[in-house]
Amino acid sequence: MSPETLLEQISAVVWGPATLTLLLGVGIYLSVGLKAVPQRNIKRAFLLLGSKSPQQEPGEITPFQALMTSLSATIGTGNIAGVATAIFLGGPGAVFWMWVTAFLGLATKYTEAVLAVQFRQTNSHGQYLGGPMYYIKNGLNRRWHWLGWAFALFGMFAAFGIGNMVQANSVANAVLESFHIPVWGTALVLTVMAGSVILGGLPQLAKVTATLVPLMAIAYLGSTLFIIFSHLDQLTNSLTLIFTHAFNGTAATGGFAGATLSAAIRFGVARGIFSNEAGLGSSPIAHAAAKTNNPVQQGLIAMLGTFIDTLIICTLTALVIIMTGAWESGANGAVLTTLAFNTGLPGIGGTIVAIGLSVFAFTTLLGWSYYGECCAVFIFGMRAIVPYRLLWLLAIPMGATGQLTFIWLLADIMNALMALPNLIALILLSPLVFKHTRTYFAKK
Repeated sequence: MSPETLLEQISAVVWGPATLTLLLGVGIYLSVGLKAVPQRNIKRAFLLLGSKSPQQEPGEITPFQALMTSLSATIGTGNIAGVATAIFLGGPGAVFWMWVTAFLGLATKYTEAVLAVQFRQTNSHGQYLGGPMYYIKNGLNRRWHWLGWAFALFGMFAAFGIGNMVQANSVANAVLESFHIPVWGTALVLTVMAGSVILGGLPQLAKVTATLVPLMAIAYLGSTLFIIFSHLDQLTNSLTLIFTHAFNGTAATGGFAGATLSAAIRFGVARGIFSNEAGLGSSPIAHAAAKTNNPVQQGLIAMLGTFIDTLIICTLTALVIIMTGAWESGANGAVLTTLAFNTGLPGIGGTIVAIGLSVFAFTTLLGWSYYGECCAVFIFGMRAIVPYRLLWLLAIPMGATGQLTFIWLLADIMNALMALPNLIALILLSPLVFKHTRTYFAKK
């Protein structure tokens, strides 16, 4: 058995029904325990996002910058290629299960951020550190501390794969196919651009993501909305397909091979979690650095990441694919999304997808650099920062120019293993989150 075959089998197990059920189960448990507070307070969260945080509050970056840093890591290839893959493998019904995952993920992401702010700590330089490894270390009994080390180890390796080399490879291939720029040229530009941001630390990274993420998201959403309004007569039929196929599966049609109900659920849930990362434990690392004294308020802001990522961006991508009829072509991944955009915007649709994929992948590379660095600092201390950043930059050209089947599979496994320590901690610490939430809203 080849190493790649072995990793494929391991990946199928760690991302199998047990893990997906656990992720959904924790989302249900937290939603019930919180009495759907996150789901019922989306408007309040947007209002909090627009309010100014006092500069004297502890933290390194503003709550808005923390959200944008988190979104920079979550809005990526999953929103463009991942949605298309979910529809290719699970049919239009997979979109419904992506919505279910995101709806429950609001409570999970909220809980993660509340704990990240509650149990964060500062280092010798006054910088704020947090995330699953710290709320495990500072919130749980010593017998659970090994889970924090496990999360940091898995997160450090996953970052190099899914957050670095895979993203660099996606950008290089998209630019090569659309603009015929050689891979080595893209690798060089990516490395220089990433270095100018990453070597400046979190404040510099937060400033760049706070500018780049909203601009690209608005431009991408504008394109999707134009296509949707141009095919408005297909909206009702497309929504009907999503809801009916979510419970009945999809018969073969055109180039589409068909999908069972179990496939719709499996790939909808898996791609939803891959896209918004609720439960994986990555985004609370960014929210722990926010300038705030109120964990609940930052939790409300944090959950907007899942709302924006999946319930808005992924939904609009899915509607474009279904409303244009591209989902019946038999194409998959970024090719399917490109076909849909070319159908809706002839001549420029493919270019929009290539640019969107490139910018989203680049911001993912930036966001995950910080996540991986924090994991390395937890294990090795502050002395790991400079070597880690240099290794991160060296990995970019390796990813852009290499064949990444092995790296992708390994990173996929590490990504799933990150979730397990985090989910255990969320369950054990959930009574504290419930208490903080009740106290906060009682005052309101």
